[in-house]
Amino acid sequence: MTVGSYKKMFKQLKNKPVKLKKFLKHNKPKKRNCGLANRRCRRCKRVGGHIRKYGLDLCRHCFREIAPKIGFKKYS
Repeated sequence: MTVGSYKKMFKQLKNKPVKLKKFLKHNKPKKRNCGLANRRCRRCKRVGGHIRKYGLDLCRHCFREIAPKIGFKKYS
């Protein structure tokens, strides 16, 4: 279901609170306790390209920006 159809659905169900509650109960995304969707970058909140080593919790883009400041060197 696309975002647009969700908006249409909410608009229609706004006047019917019982049906809206039932719709949200069965169609909301479930809470994640593991996996990619649970880990986010500390700085920009991106999900992909995550570096967890040494407790960094940064995406690769943010890591490249701040790596020299925190003591990492680039070797060729």
